[in-house]
Formats: sequence, C-alpha cells, structure tokens
Amino acid sequence: MHGDNMKKHDNWILIVFALTFVLSIAFSAISNVIAVSLNDIALAIILVLVIGIGILFDLIGTACISANEATFHSMSAKRVKGSRQAINLIKNKNRISSACNDIVGDVCGIISGGIGAVLAISFSTNTGLNNVLVSIIISALISSLTVGGKAIFKTIAIKNSDNIIYGVGKFLSFFGGK
Repeated sequence: MHGDNMKKHDNWILIVFALTFVLSIAFSAISNVIAVSLNDIALAIILVLVIGIGILFDLIGTACISANEATFHSMSAKRVKGSRQAINLIKNKNRISSACNDIVGDVCGIISGGIGAVLAISFSTNTGLNNVLVSIIISALISSLTVGGKAIFKTIAIKNSDNIIYGVGKFLSFFGGK
C-alpha cells in the first residue's frame, strides 16, 4: 500500500475498532437490561431476532461483494430510485462487507451468546434441569442457527446480489442515504 492508502486503511481499522467497541457496549447493556426482566419465551424470541439480524447483515455484506455495479449505472441513468445508493454500496464493498459481516455479525454473535447464557440460567432455574446441560444445548442451538443460517443465506446472497443490493439501495434512498 502506498502512503495515502495506508493511512486510509489505518483509519478504517481504528473506526472499525471504535465502532465495534461502542456497539458492543450499547447492545450488550440493552440486551442484559432487557434479559433480566423478561421470561424465557420472550428471551428466546429476542435471541432468534438477534441471530436473524446477524444473518441479514451477513446476507447484505455478501451480496454487496457479489453485485454487478454496471446494472445500477444503467438504472441510475434512468433515475431509478435507490440505484445511486446501490452504486455507492458497491463502490465501498470492502467497507460495507466488513461492517455488515464483521462488525454487526460478530456483535450479534457476542450478544446472542450473552442472551443464551442468561436464558440457560433462567431455564435451568425454572425447570430444575442441569445448568451445564442446558447451557451446552442452548450454545449448540445458537451456533447451528447462526452458522446454518449464514450458510443458507450466503448462497442466496450470491445468486440474488443485484436484487438484494437494489433493495438495500431503495431502503437507504427512503431515508435519504447517499
């Protein structure tokens, strides 16, 4: 890497570190406060939602890397809403995929583990089942849902990358994203 590129890369690493740190604190604090006050069913629903968010962002990050920028240039020339945002996503695909797959995905993984631990303790306390056994089963379920979901949706993301990125572009255009 040359001087300017190296500096941009170093800045991006610092931004990723700081963003991950702040998001982890915020999401962990929120999920822990919520987790303490909810029953097991509500905790399980939140757990599935957190896993789903991680899978969704992995899908977006993967689609961004696979999408065809030329498709969106012709759409942009016709002033199709969301096409300009899709182009910007693709032009920044390394950062977008890192943010979606790594930052959001990993933070969701950490949070799902924390919620899973709270759920395991609560469930074993409420049912009298062995805490270690319940923890192992919940951890295995979290892992299999996360890894399996990402594997399934990674294939979908690659095959439908243009449609997915166009959908994200339209979503961003709705909120004024550039």
